[in-house]
Amino acid sequence: MNQNLADELVTMMTEDQRLLQQLFDSGELPSESYHPRMKALHEHNASRLKEIIGAHGWPSISLVGEDAAKAAWLVAQHSVSDIEFMAECVSLLENAIVREDVAGWQLAFLQDRVRTLSGEPQYYGTQFDIDEDGWPTPFPIEDSATVNERRARLGLNSLEERLEQMTEQERKRRANTQHTR
Repeated sequence: MNQNLADELVTMMTEDQRLLQQLFDSGELPSESYHPRMKALHEHNASRLKEIIGAHGWPSISLVGEDAAKAAWLVAQHSVSDIEFMAECVSLLENAIVREDVAGWQLAFLQDRVRTLSGEPQYYGTQFDIDEDGWPTPFPIEDSATVNERRARLGLNSLEERLEQMTEQERKRRANTQHTR
């Protein structure tokens, strides 16, 4: 395992999540646009991930460990300024899945993000929008009748279970908001 590379990837993920929380806590996180500081960090991290992939291939569990493999996925997931790069990462994740060297959910989330950003229906039902009443609703899904079979193959719960989890999180968020007023 490459510990230095693992540490670097985890640091990238930690900084991403720290900035996201900081912007959220300060009220600076806009709902409709991409915050310039967040965009700059995502682009910087994506650039570095490209270099890492060029030198080592996809940062899989065998190369960097589970936490750093998750961090690499997060960097790719947040590379929304470069959908072509995200799509390349999907291919790399597909190969790593065959080798059982990444968690299946990582492929599902990244592939669905690429598809929804490209205007295509998602395949695994991992990407959600908010309806007019503020409740989560999945973006359109290709062949929705078999989505749960695809989700199960990658270790995900059913779409109905996931939707219930997200709805419950929103209920709790709303209840907390009411209590803090």
